[in-house]
Amino acid sequence: MLDKFLSIYKPAKFTAPLPKEKIDPEYKKLRWQVMLTIFFGYAGFYLVRKNFSLAKPYLISEFGFSKGDVGLIAAALSVAYGLSKFVMGNVSDRSNPRYFMATGLILSGVINLIFPSLTSALWALTALWFVNGWVQGMGWPPCARTLTHWFSDGERGTKFAIWNLSHNVGGGIVGPIINWAMAIAAALSLGALLGDKLPFYLIFYVPALMSIAMGLLIAVFLRDTPQSCGLPSIEDHSGDRPDTCVDDPERELGAREIFTRFVFKNKMLWLLAVANVFVYVIRYGVLDWAPTYLTEVKDCPPDIARWQFFIYEYAGIPGTLLAGWASDRLFGGRRGPISVIYMVLVTAAVWVYWKNPAGNFMVDSAALFVIGFLIYGPVMLIGVGAVDLVPKKAAGTAAGFTGLFGYMGGAVIAELGMGKIVDKWGWDGGFWMLLASCALAIILLAFTWRTHHQDCKLR
Repeated sequence: MLDKFLSIYKPAKFTAPLPKEKIDPEYKKLRWQVMLTIFFGYAGFYLVRKNFSLAKPYLISEFGFSKGDVGLIAAALSVAYGLSKFVMGNVSDRSNPRYFMATGLILSGVINLIFPSLTSALWALTALWFVNGWVQGMGWPPCARTLTHWFSDGERGTKFAIWNLSHNVGGGIVGPIINWAMAIAAALSLGALLGDKLPFYLIFYVPALMSIAMGLLIAVFLRDTPQSCGLPSIEDHSGDRPDTCVDDPERELGAREIFTRFVFKNKMLWLLAVANVFVYVIRYGVLDWAPTYLTEVKDCPPDIARWQFFIYEYAGIPGTLLAGWASDRLFGGRRGPISVIYMVLVTAAVWVYWKNPAGNFMVDSAALFVIGFLIYGPVMLIGVGAVDLVPKKAAGTAAGFTGLFGYMGGAVIAELGMGKIVDKWGWDGGFWMLLASCALAIILLAFTWRTHHQDCKLR
């Protein structure tokens, strides 16, 4: 019985080829279908991860936790997510993304339903959020597998950029969703039941139910490889056949071969992974502490802070699209130049965000817009660059490897490190850490300036 259940996670078997006249319309339909499914599906993962940033002020004011405490809880997710993104990335390279991704999102929703009941114990919240981080690691890798199987090498930067907007959609919409949920709760007089803690419960319950529903939709609509749908491989269909360093690009690779041949010996992949540490320090150091920083230092009302959180995320949409398009069209598949240019501009915007006087909400919003517009370009391009450097059957592992560094290094520093630094040296200390990370990211990404996705010798 167990073996039969687990068999659904194995890569889907190839089916008989469709008639030639049906291939083009079916390919077009299914490419739209899988893109929309992984787009909204991955946005669902963010609903039950980034909601914690909105819960931080309530954990501090209503439940008596310190900034270091909430940083510890968030860091637990980052550590688990970094490990899981790498480990589960390798598993996903040998799994059917349809059920693999759905399982992770549904489990994350269940964990969010449990979380508000454990606020009496820091260790319990930390442990549960660690588990959430682990199942969250089942989201990105199957999306990478799906994208590399359904979209050709020459369109990868643009298509990854489009999909990557799911980060912004999911992360940014949390604030408005909670605002709307609070308005509905007020209209129904639910505050009489839960009092001042009602917003805290809504922050977890509403995204949890939405993510469980999305997980079920992933299981219905996502597909594995084109060949499992009776279609030719994307290379045969498009005529775009890059050098992948393997004789047979459709051969499923073993875990040991992926690790030893394509990951651990890949110098450029290591460079991207280390650079990702510092990019993630900025990404999460600004984003995840924005509601707390804006309300404490900038005298910003909580509802406005939630909308500024939204602004940061949604500004990443045009910025990410521009980065993906430019890396494909202006730099011929090189991801390094755009990453460096974006990070230089991020540095200036972080400085403005820090030095803007309290009460000037428009400047804060503009600075957050610029940071959000820019930071997701390098975040996305590092992931694309990692996938560029390996065969498509190792895409999840390569992306997971850079994610391991980004979350276990960068996100932990941004969460736990930022919390401890601010507790000890104030917000000025935290911003000096962010600016130092900007400088280090620029230096490391500059070494990838000439790296090209079609040059197998650079892998």
